[in-house]
Amino acid sequence: MRETKGPLFRFVRRYVGDEQEAHDLLQDTYAAAWVRIRRYDPGRPFEAWIRTIALNKCRDWSRRRFVRRLIRGGVDLSSPEAMAVPDGSEPADERMEAGARLARLNAELDRLPSQLKAPLFLTAIEGRSQGEAAEILGISVKAVETRLARARRKLSDALSAVPARIRSDT
Repeated sequence: MRETKGPLFRFVRRYVGDEQEAHDLLQDTYAAAWVRIRRYDPGRPFEAWIRTIALNKCRDWSRRRFVRRLIRGGVDLSSPEAMAVPDGSEPADERMEAGARLARLNAELDRLPSQLKAPLFLTAIEGRSQGEAAEILGISVKAVETRLARARRKLSDALSAVPARIRSDT
């Protein structure tokens, strides 16, 4: 646990976007690993095994969150974007613009299907190789490559489409 806690927490935190939720999911991950420790194959890397459990916990969390949003019919006001407090280092208009871009990016990341989000986070944010991501996700390297391309294309399309929509509305 000492060896994996830091990197695993960062992975979960990036996936869910909320520090408190990440702590809870990390605890759930280690509890689930403890219950399933007899299923662990010592011939495979422990980190890949525990990260797969964490990824599944994140996916479950995302599904529950989606259902809650559908039921509520709105955006969660306790989200990191809603709770962000400016640090005062930049002029207000620049902070607002940067905050809007970051919120838009986070929203588009949230909209990505889990099968596209996970490889993107593992490679682009965690800095893992496609081979490592493939092992963690239990898919082929080619599948990781394809999903990365799709995720990047979806993000690019979504982010480039937003300003055009704003301009056409005004």
